[in-house]
Amino acid sequence: MLVAVYYLENSNNQSGLKKGNLKNIFILAFLLISIVSTAQRQKPKNESWYDEKLLHFGFSIGFNTMDIRITPSQEFLKQDSVYPEVSRLNPGINIQIVTDLRTGRYWDLRFLPGVSFGQRSVRYYKIPGEKEGDPKLYDVRQRLESSYLEFPLLLKYKGERLNNVRPYVAAGVNFRYDLAARKEFDEEKPVYIRLKKPDLYIETGAGLDFYLRYFKLSVELKMSNGLTDVIAREGEARHPEFRNAIEKMRSQIWILAFHFE
Repeated sequence: MLVAVYYLENSNNQSGLKKGNLKNIFILAFLLISIVSTAQRQKPKNESWYDEKLLHFGFSIGFNTMDIRITPSQEFLKQDSVYPEVSRLNPGINIQIVTDLRTGRYWDLRFLPGVSFGQRSVRYYKIPGEKEGDPKLYDVRQRLESSYLEFPLLLKYKGERLNNVRPYVAAGVNFRYDLAARKEFDEEKPVYIRLKKPDLYIETGAGLDFYLRYFKLSVELKMSNGLTDVIAREGEARHPEFRNAIEKMRSQIWILAFHFE
């Protein structure tokens, strides 16, 4: 949780995060909550009647960073020297309703409909064709904002409870619909590529359940990988070279969530 606070404070002072630092932040966050769970001494357990019910509810607040895995078009690079890349990641937020169905002692089926907001920044580089060297920055960039309706369905496997902490892993699918995806190109704004609205994701994650006196707090780290190519090909573009430089784009989202049940 300290890492999450540090992450939010720094996001106010910077326009985004370098992609190389993102995974380190999430790894440190998971290590911290793991150390907290293993360092506990034996103490009285808080009652968990809500965890033994067949069906219980809650809500979730989380923070995300949305990325895009871009595969450049090798065929187009032979004709033009525009190279696309996602250079910086910006923080976003998730808000969800938790519906948990207890299917066994160690298994839960979870449905968490909600909304999420975030953005990515795509920059284009101009690769010199006459002489070798590092790519030269091409002064073209576009911010891709997303506002998702999301419907994740996850299967949760819980380990043995240690005092008031219980580890778990979760996996499943998530259907997202992007309300902010543009339908048409805008000639007055720097819109060179557009995203499709629907996408299907595979989600995997792990976390810790903290059994408090009146409720359960879960801290969860999750990765969500899109399965389809999200770049929209239809429509006439004023600068088609930017769209043609991309063979495919697949979305990837990292989420640090706090569930209250």
